[in-house]
Amino acid sequence: MDQPTVGILHPGSMGAAIAACAATNAVEVLWCEAGRSTASVERATRFGLTPVAELAELLERSDIVISLCPPAIAEDLARDVAGRRFAGVYVEANAINPTRVQRIAALLEHGATVVDGGVVGSPPVGGKTPTLYLSGAAAATERVEALFAGTAVRTAVLGTEVGKASALKLAYASFQKTSRVLVALAIGMAREHGVDQELIEVASRRTDSYLAEPEYVAKTAARAWRWGPELEEAADALAAAGLPPEMLRAAASTLARWHDAKDDSELTLTDALGRLAQP
Repeated sequence: MDQPTVGILHPGSMGAAIAACAATNAVEVLWCEAGRSTASVERATRFGLTPVAELAELLERSDIVISLCPPAIAEDLARDVAGRRFAGVYVEANAINPTRVQRIAALLEHGATVVDGGVVGSPPVGGKTPTLYLSGAAAATERVEALFAGTAVRTAVLGTEVGKASALKLAYASFQKTSRVLVALAIGMAREHGVDQELIEVASRRTDSYLAEPEYVAKTAARAWRWGPELEEAADALAAAGLPPEMLRAAASTLARWHDAKDDSELTLTDALGRLAQP
């Protein structure tokens, strides 16, 4: 397969590092200087990216375009690309929900081929090896896989349905990032009462991730009648410490959906998820 020319929109810390990996199997990697900050210029230069003056030039020269930008502007950026009739492979790799990805695919359907992408992991620098999950038309995902072959960016294809890669990214991020916020709240509450070191000691006795134990969801449902009020109490303690209680109140509200599963030892994961989906 011929080496492509690649365009990156926009070279932030993740985008620039991924673009540098793509350069291994590309003729060159372009980025658009128009409207970008000094920090972006310095980053793109450091990673060896080739500047162009306007988006139109980047799109005209690129076979593959990778969109890695703030989630809020992902659709506006795709609309700009669609308006310039880009006809290559458009990798929508932003952290946006599947419905938005499908809207972007519809925007570009008369020209480009959209590949849904989701990056899990840290930027590929200093030995880090993130995975770029892909879904979309087989021929297009194969081109993206070839682009990153032999680089620090691993790829994994989830099928041909646009939206799957983004769903996986957000499902993982919803746990991984929310859990970090919960750590801050838990330690903040404990520190208010002078027991933060003891909390860390208790937590250090368990290093496994609950995300790797889906069977525990059914046990959680069966205990929700007790855990919900407990989290309400914890939310009150956070509020008393001047910390935001809303996250724990939301968790308590979620647990309330399992109110009729009290101590049900026969509950399965499927049953628990089914009840959770019904208000």
